Amino acid sequence: MEVIVVRLRLDLGYDGSGFSGWARQPALRTVQGEIEQALGRILRIAEPVLTVAGRTDAGVHARGQVAHVDVPGEVLVRLDGNRPHALGTDERLSVLVRRLGGVLPTDVRVFRVSVAPEGFDARFSALSRRYAYRVSDAAGGCDPLRRHEVLWHNRPLDLDALNAAAARLLGEHDFAAFCKKREGATTIRELQRLDWAREPGGVLVATVVADAFCHSMVRALVGSLLAAGDGRRPVEWPGQVLAAGVRDTGVHVAPAHGLCLEEVRYPADAELADRASATRRVRTLEV
Repeated sequence: MEVIVVRLRLDLGYDGSGFSGWARQPALRTVQGEIEQALGRILRIAEPVLTVAGRTDAGVHARGQVAHVDVPGEVLVRLDGNRPHALGTDERLSVLVRRLGGVLPTDVRVFRVSVAPEGFDARFSALSRRYAYRVSDAAGGCDPLRRHEVLWHNRPLDLDALNAAAARLLGEHDFAAFCKKREGATTIRELQRLDWAREPGGVLVATVVADAFCHSMVRALVGSLLAAGDGRRPVEWPGQVLAAGVRDTGVHVAPAHGLCLEEVRYPADAELADRASATRRVRTLEV
């Protein structure tokens, strides 16, 4: 008998402070590990495996993370419980969200579960990811109630200098100078947006959007821009580092806790499969 598999999309968020990153690791507390364990317990399946839009490092937060999981369709029926009438799919998934809320620790939440459209892949179908990096340059330090999400930078930062330096990094480039190289992986990315704004309370927020990011890329970019923003380096320097194409010892990777994954964007349902297929191809820069 053929087993019908249902792909579920999970929209979720977490405070990364207490996690050793997203990806499951032996003997370490991870976001993936917590959610997979909760799903297995509620749906009574042995090894659910999540695929995520973007693997975040230890200490990095998310409020707009997306993942998918494939489950046998029959397990959703178990969510009916002892109700006299069978629930519809949307009702069952609402029950699943509520049960996850009761099982998961409070620093990770699944906001919504839905049946994924045909062709959907949380990782490969994504058009872009949007991150925010938050920095306080207040003389006495940042608001202690925001200390887990805002970096305190102990030097005044010039907003115009930050944006002038950031503008030199936009576009499709090989970001090898700002990435930790991984065997067989490309470091070519399209940086679609990188700009800074100061909130009414004084916190500086960098908005960073790209089709994808390589390991440590956002934090390395922010680290280079902070050096330009506080006057230790000229505004041209981050662009010069990018053009050199090799890791620069002068680039300090910004701490993880200031970074948050805010949003993952996807194309229309009819374009999901084509987008996933295109993303899987290894990119090169055309000459």
